[in-house]
Amino acid sequence: MNHSSVTEIILLGFSLRHDNRICLFVIFLLIYISTILANVFIIIMVYSNNHLHNPMFILLGNFSFLEICYSAVTVPKMLSDLIGQNPTISVAGCIIQYHFFSLCAATEHFLLVIMAYDRHLAICNPLHYERIMNNKTCIQLVCICWVTSAMSLSIPAFSVSRLIFCGPNIIDHFFCEFNPLLQLSCTDTSTLQTIFTFLSWVIILGCLICISVSYIQIIFTVIRIPSSLGKRKAFSTCASHLAVVGIFYGTVIFIYLRPTVEIPFHQNKVVSVFYIVVTPMLNPIIYSFRNESLRKAAINCMKTVRMYTFMRKLDI
Repeated sequence: MNHSSVTEIILLGFSLRHDNRICLFVIFLLIYISTILANVFIIIMVYSNNHLHNPMFILLGNFSFLEICYSAVTVPKMLSDLIGQNPTISVAGCIIQYHFFSLCAATEHFLLVIMAYDRHLAICNPLHYERIMNNKTCIQLVCICWVTSAMSLSIPAFSVSRLIFCGPNIIDHFFCEFNPLLQLSCTDTSTLQTIFTFLSWVIILGCLICISVSYIQIIFTVIRIPSSLGKRKAFSTCASHLAVVGIFYGTVIFIYLRPTVEIPFHQNKVVSVFYIVVTPMLNPIIYSFRNESLRKAAINCMKTVRMYTFMRKLDI
């Protein structure tokens, strides 16, 4: 990384009074703890129940792991700044936060595509589903998601790490995002901005198109199912994923595919809070309520825990 006169960056975060910041801290902390617990619970359910060892739930377990990483990159620092007196981050720390946030965000796009493809195969091509989408293939696809994300972001990641920062050193946001980070650089970033915009459009719209094509084919297949019960059952298997896709892409498109010229960063804070803090908590709730197998596994797990606790009391 090139030498720069700026060594620390100030994250303005939320311009609130101290008592309001404490209130916001408590709310976000509870949401963050709920997010970690809910997603860890899903991972444990998938890992510990043999009947959940199939591609759909393997993908769901990996998605929950990704949501944990997604939140952990930004939320702890945001919570610290809400109650701290010195909301600063080193330049290297800011760049690292941006790198990992971008990696998780891009991986989520690709993983949602794989999950849509899985539902497409299960509904539109059920006779060949087990041959095409087995557990080994599923794990390979998840690995491809991470590798593709890392490779696609390698150019902007390297370019950002070479930027020179010589003041000002203030970001009007609660984490290190790409555009506000570039605004602090005293080098020409027009080429880097073009590359990032191009990659954003390719990844976001490309993945959204793939997901849309999968669900269009799913809808046409479901329409041809003669029984209403069969239609409801088919739709129920992909309703959770479709809800998550709608929430995720609604916020991402609002932030990253708008014209960015002369747009103040503080306008993105509310939307950023939603998809960074709230959405990772909503996703396991959506899947838990909509998926009967996962609900049954959770009920069985709680029964087992209660039985184990009861037996321990008897031993005592």
